[in-house]
Amino acid sequence: MPLTLLVVLTAISWQVAVHGPLLGLDTAVQRAVHTLHHRLHSSALDRFGVLLADLGSSVPAIPVLFGAAGLAAWRQWRGGMRRWWLPLPTAALAAVLIPALVVPAKSWFARPGPLGLPLASGQWGWYPSGHTATSAIAYGVGALLLGRTMAAAARRWLHAGTALLCLGVGAGLVWSDFHWLLDVTASWCLAGMVLWGLDRWVRRR
Repeated sequence: MPLTLLVVLTAISWQVAVHGPLLGLDTAVQRAVHTLHHRLHSSALDRFGVLLADLGSSVPAIPVLFGAAGLAAWRQWRGGMRRWWLPLPTAALAAVLIPALVVPAKSWFARPGPLGLPLASGQWGWYPSGHTATSAIAYGVGALLLGRTMAAAARRWLHAGTALLCLGVGAGLVWSDFHWLLDVTASWCLAGMVLWGLDRWVRRR
């Protein structure tokens, strides 16, 4: 799985860097979204899209991450686990990884956003999507940490709900013209590799 994600992320990044033909997918999706916007003409749906996109902001995503980690640590402490505190530094590591991975990439690729406006001096680009990475890593790591303290059935529901939430954030970003589809897809790949690595790190401890 991580190898597949890495291959997809590398291919997308290469196409963004060279302005390759794969970027045509972004414009095709954008045209389809604009057509759907025009047909539905729903302000409520537009507000819902913005709301979903906002769930990828540092607030509320980072507080939710640390809240889930704190609850997981408390449940493990009550259960008598020796390293009950481990969820807390894991959450801190995840929170640090988000800007450490996303910000340099945004600066290097310097990709303009869907609205086509040129980047201002000192402005980061749109690739990869910071909101997508923040939501997928923060909510994902929180679900992984808390899920380890839950029964199997409840854990599956938690993981499924978290995945649905992260998909909603990505959809809201594309629907609201905040990001290209490939910006979102690349961040999902990046987040998937981070989640895989942190999950294996926690399992070994």
